[in-house]
Amino acid sequence: MARPAKPKPQKTLEQTLWEAADKLRGNQEPSEYKHVVLGLVFLKYVSDRFEERRKTLEQELVADGIKPERLASFLENRDEYASHNVFWVPEQARWGYIQSRAKLPSVGQDIDQAMDLVEKENPSIRGVLPRNYGRDGLDKRRLGELVDLIGSIGFTSTDDHGADDVLGRVYEYFLGQFAGKETGKDAGAFYTPRWVVRTLVEMIEPYKGRVYDPAAGSGGMFVQSAEFVKAHGGKRTDISVYGQEFTDTTWKLAKMNLALRGIEADLGTHSADSFTEDLHPDLRADFILANPPFNVSDWWDAKLADDPRWKYGTPPQGNANFAWVQHFIYHLSPKGTAGFVLANGSLSSKSSGEGEIRRKLVEADLVDCIVAMPDKLFFNTGIPVSLWFVSKDRHGNGHRKREGEVLFIDARKLGVMASRRLRELTEDDIQKIAGTYHAWRNHDGGYEDIPGFAKAASLEEITKHGFVLTPGRYVGAEDAELDEEPIEEKIERLTSELFAEFERGRELEEEVRKRLGELRS
Repeated sequence: MARPAKPKPQKTLEQTLWEAADKLRGNQEPSEYKHVVLGLVFLKYVSDRFEERRKTLEQELVADGIKPERLASFLENRDEYASHNVFWVPEQARWGYIQSRAKLPSVGQDIDQAMDLVEKENPSIRGVLPRNYGRDGLDKRRLGELVDLIGSIGFTSTDDHGADDVLGRVYEYFLGQFAGKETGKDAGAFYTPRWVVRTLVEMIEPYKGRVYDPAAGSGGMFVQSAEFVKAHGGKRTDISVYGQEFTDTTWKLAKMNLALRGIEADLGTHSADSFTEDLHPDLRADFILANPPFNVSDWWDAKLADDPRWKYGTPPQGNANFAWVQHFIYHLSPKGTAGFVLANGSLSSKSSGEGEIRRKLVEADLVDCIVAMPDKLFFNTGIPVSLWFVSKDRHGNGHRKREGEVLFIDARKLGVMASRRLRELTEDDIQKIAGTYHAWRNHDGGYEDIPGFAKAASLEEITKHGFVLTPGRYVGAEDAELDEEPIEEKIERLTSELFAEFERGRELEEEVRKRLGELRS
């Protein structure tokens, strides 16, 4: 009897939009096209929010007895929009106007003009929005179709997709898809996959305080922090956000990403290098979340030679890993915690003084936890990485005393392959890692070592290992599962399974030959 066909999984809104948008890409490079798409998504969002606020305001005014002839002047009062965190959108930048121009050859110039108008009226995004829709290389027919596509989706809190952050979800999904499509050395570097960010955020739990990311990319750490606060009954204003980003186009993506999420953030007035132009020199953050670029070799500048950040040793000029670590520590508040991603080399390297810096960090009682992650978690590199957690004031800071010990977690076996190139961590994986850390860190957490997965190691043990922090050295081997199947039966079972596979292979070969014969005849 034939098995009933499995129902096809329904595509999410984000997938449907992405597939349609990608079809319209034509010969545009993904690295260029992402600015075209994401700029339009942002424009649609601010326009929808504006129209939604305008409609609500009109209803309020009518209910208050304002006469129809006076309505127009009240509806043009910008304070009525600003007080609700809604951008003011001039008439020729509203989506209805853009949509009406979608089939005209001038649609590119019309969109550029709309971006100009929105920026002029809203200083917080001045210089941020993309403005090259009118260029010759952009197919205007495809652009018009893209406007129609984005116009087909509502982004208001009452639309049929039922969530006021739907645009934020679309924006983030698109960022991830573009990261996967780009090629070259720095492809996808602007985006940290959601499952990596979620793991960091779930582990350090940024409920309230100052959150900082000096390698901010497109702002994913801040978005997930705000989501975390919201999920635990807090308000987005419970955290204040500070960041910095080196690449100008990425800094603009982050500004848009945070603006459309309603997250007020200080990302500085421009993009800048966190080492040579620290835009927040006096900031001491309660939480630092970061995924800095791995193993950067050209970071050094002569003026950094006696920098006060290098308290535990001057980092090697050929690798920025321990420059980042010390930059994070320098910017932590007296009770602050940082969680960040580093290439695995940082756990064991002894070259150019890195081993000495690592020793001093452990002896200063700053290293709280190290998590070895599986490979293939990133779009732009397959190399395995580790998560570092450093914490000031480890004899308390709201948790139990953890002086003289470090938690090691070996999570290399977790995750599922989402594609040939990319592995994702599931919600259960994230909770397993975060739950183990919290059990160890918290009062009465009931922590116990798990052979092959987690081990709380003493300073004495770490010293014996020469201050190498690779979790595999500490967690040991996992307990082998009891196998009660007699060896003769196992050999017989495996042999019959193997012969069955051979038989299946022959059947498939016959089928292929038959089909090829039909094609020839």
